[in-house]
Amino acid sequence: MRITTDADITHLITRAADAIEDLVRDTPDAVLGIATGSTPEPLYAEITARASRGLDLSRLRITCLDEYVGLDARHPQSYRHYIVQHVLEPWGIDPEATVLPTGDSDDPDAAAADFERRILGLGGVDLQILGVGPNGHIAFNEPGSSFSSRTRVVGLTPSTREANSRFFADKAEVPSRAISQGIGTILESRHALMLAFGEGKAPAVRAMLEGPATEDVPASALQKHADVDVYLDDAAASLLADR
Repeated sequence: MRITTDADITHLITRAADAIEDLVRDTPDAVLGIATGSTPEPLYAEITARASRGLDLSRLRITCLDEYVGLDARHPQSYRHYIVQHVLEPWGIDPEATVLPTGDSDDPDAAAADFERRILGLGGVDLQILGVGPNGHIAFNEPGSSFSSRTRVVGLTPSTREANSRFFADKAEVPSRAISQGIGTILESRHALMLAFGEGKAPAVRAMLEGPATEDVPASALQKHADVDVYLDDAAASLLADR
């Protein structure tokens, strides 16, 4: 695990974007796993800027970590909508080159199993972008999730729903379930790239990096990943003993 800290988030974004550009130039049809939310948005904006300067992203194949149960692809808070807005359209990628979970399926469990099968059908994920939740979750794997878990329907904790409520007009609109890649699925990515910014992430970052690998802190499973880069601003790294 390689850990990079910097006071300036733009420096971290540049380093992370370099890793993605290197992958694209080496393997133009690589499988890139997208994380959603506000943390990776500057990274996607930087990749978009590089595309405008000639970086060809059109052959990338795109997947993601999770999707809310009950939201259709047109809902502004669905992760499929997010990916279209931040990745597919600005990067010039054909929507047919995506493997995304169907959150509004009549049978979410079957949709989760199908999502797992389709990820495996791609040959796995070459580079998975990740964030970490304040309670240490990765994707929507909440504390207590097995490190061997596969893609499935999960319940969202009150703290996760509260954290995500800022994206919805009303807290009551935040879905209570999601389809999420399992921790075991995430650990099979060939390269993982974790971003964490801000003081609010500092306790989770410390537990993830310096605590034991325990299912009480799902992100600590990354200690078992073969190839991880972690990019932290100084605030997110502020509780680390070894900086």
